[in-house]
Amino acid sequence: MRKALIVWGGWDGHQPKEVAGIFQEVLEQEGFEVEVSDTLEAFADGEKLKALDLIVPVWTMGKIENNLVDNVSAAVQSGVGLAGCHGGMCDSFRDNVDWQFMTGGQWVAHPGNDGTNYVVNVKHSSSTLTEGMDDFEVSSEQYYLHVDPAVNVLATTRFPVAEGPHSLNGAVDMPVAWTKRWGVGRVYYNSLGHQANIVDIPVVKEMIRRGFLWCAEGKKAADNGGQN
Repeated sequence: MRKALIVWGGWDGHQPKEVAGIFQEVLEQEGFEVEVSDTLEAFADGEKLKALDLIVPVWTMGKIENNLVDNVSAAVQSGVGLAGCHGGMCDSFRDNVDWQFMTGGQWVAHPGNDGTNYVVNVKHSSSTLTEGMDDFEVSSEQYYLHVDPAVNVLATTRFPVAEGPHSLNGAVDMPVAWTKRWGVGRVYYNSLGHQANIVDIPVVKEMIRRGFLWCAEGKKAADNGGQN
């Protein structure tokens, strides 16, 4: 049976416990054995992490010891998947650049704040993860991120929608969802998911479900000598 670890905590405004509960349900429906923890010490046993198939962080605006990041990084490099959403993965530890390098991006702004109406444009040429999905509208925070140029972009959103000091730069297509590699491990991120109701939108939940499954296959693919 595939094994997953969900670690939630940090800023309560992102409803980490509730989001973790949705993720747990998704993974259990896919046949995963799921461990859920509300402490970063869940990352303390490096060998235990390497025995997993998937790590799902749901932690916003916290601080983390370097050895814990090193343990997660080593596990992912060995083939364990890493997947998450919104601030729970790419606004987790603002002062830890190693975490940001591994995950592929870092939140810097959400012009217009919560309740901004915008379109998510799904890309269909880069990955089978978006097959059969259409563009859709959402009312939530529109995440502006600093993004690793190495990521494989699965969906984007057009800025500016809300006016701000960024507006005179003109139109910018900001990644919403992406994949990347870390060692032989697979990484998936989706900037949607400000609160549990956004994660629970069917198309958003389906995007994240596919990301979970793709990441969890990384170890098997690496063992078989494949990188796809």
